[in-house]
Amino acid sequence: MTEAGTARTGDPERGTLDKAASENFPVAPFFLPRAWRADLMAVYGFARLVDDIGDGDLAPGGADARLLGVSPEEAEDRLVLLDAFEDDLGRVFDGGPRHPLLRRLQLTVRRHGLTPEPFLRLVAANRQDQVVRRYETYDDLLAYCELSANPVGHLVLAVTGTSTPERVRRSDAVCTALQIVEHLQDVAEDLDRDRIYLPAEDMKRFHVQEADLAATTAGASVRALVAYEAQRARDLLSEGTPLVGSVHGRLRLLLAGFVAGGRVAIRAIAAAEHDVLPGPPKPGKLRLLREVGVTLRGEG
Repeated sequence: MTEAGTARTGDPERGTLDKAASENFPVAPFFLPRAWRADLMAVYGFARLVDDIGDGDLAPGGADARLLGVSPEEAEDRLVLLDAFEDDLGRVFDGGPRHPLLRRLQLTVRRHGLTPEPFLRLVAANRQDQVVRRYETYDDLLAYCELSANPVGHLVLAVTGTSTPERVRRSDAVCTALQIVEHLQDVAEDLDRDRIYLPAEDMKRFHVQEADLAATTAGASVRALVAYEAQRARDLLSEGTPLVGSVHGRLRLLLAGFVAGGRVAIRAIAAAEHDVLPGPPKPGKLRLLREVGVTLRGEG
């Protein structure tokens, strides 16, 4: 579901948190207060681990399954693992969780009075990934993003004590845009998992067949489709960008980083002439820093 979906190695907790460096956006950068960094990394650890379960990217050896109380015989069953993970999430709110990442999360939940709902939606998104592998319409994809992406924005606002209905609405636009961008970057990887997040109605509109997505390089129809979906993501980022100006201080810089990360990723896709099939086009860090400045100034 996310672009950091590569095989996890080493210590289960450390291996998950180390993936933060490969995301499109800064997860818990150095300039934030230490307490915020700890809480945002706890939220990231939860979201990253549930995605790794849903994508089958847990480290070999079954350490995560053992921590969740899943037998070796069932350790390859993602739905069983997700059920066990949700049970351990319940212990975050009432008891003592087994997995170290959820023990870390429990401290954040207690500090900020977080509710189970956004976490449960992230679990539900990964359950959906096990049974829904194609999306007929753009609205269907947006509904999926309501589960898979938007709860993360809700949690960032809750952890920083800045949640309001208007900020949540803007945050949803940014998070959905970032999810769509990741889907565009990962078309080939997702197809290997027998998943396609490009809406079927759009594929028909641009005369793209599933076989076209399996090519080593994109033809004109695929490139046109990717450009179309990238514009949708760009429009969502524009809709969500006023979120940045609605907050102050270091949080404003963090949110600018989220928006800028999406913008430079879209530009990298465009620079590759919308050919995402060889692999995700990657923007440079200098381009990201420049885009953060543009976003902070309210430009672009």
